[in-house]
Amino acid sequence: MTTSAATIYRILPAAAWTEAQAAGAFAGSAHDLRDGFIHFSTAAQAAETAAKHYGGQADLVLLWVDVTRLDAPLKWEVSRNGALFPHLYGALPVAAVRRAEPLPLDAATGRHVFPALDP
Repeated sequence: MTTSAATIYRILPAAAWTEAQAAGAFAGSAHDLRDGFIHFSTAAQAAETAAKHYGGQADLVLLWVDVTRLDAPLKWEVSRNGALFPHLYGALPVAAVRRAEPLPLDAATGRHVFPALDP
C-alpha cells in the first residue's frame, strides 16, 4: 500500500539530530534498529506519535522530510489503529530534511506544541 504524502515527519532528541548532521545521515534509534526500519509519521499522526512515544520529553526536534530525496525504500505499512505509517528501510540522509525545529512542551498541559505541518 502507498500514499502520496510529499512530507513525512520524524521526532527525535536534539542530540540525535546533532549527531546525524555530523554523520550526514540518521541511522535510527534503538527502537528503529530493532524493528528494521525508521519510523515516521504523517502530519495527521505526528501529535499522537509525540504523546505516545515522547510524552513529557523535552529537547526534541521535529524534522520535515522530503520523500523525494530519500535513497532507501519508503513503505507505507499498517500500524497503530490500522493506519498506514511511513517506514524507511535504510538511513535518513540529512539532505532529505528540509526543515528541523525544536518541539517544545507546553508548560500548562505538558504536551508538545506543534507548528503548522504540511498535509
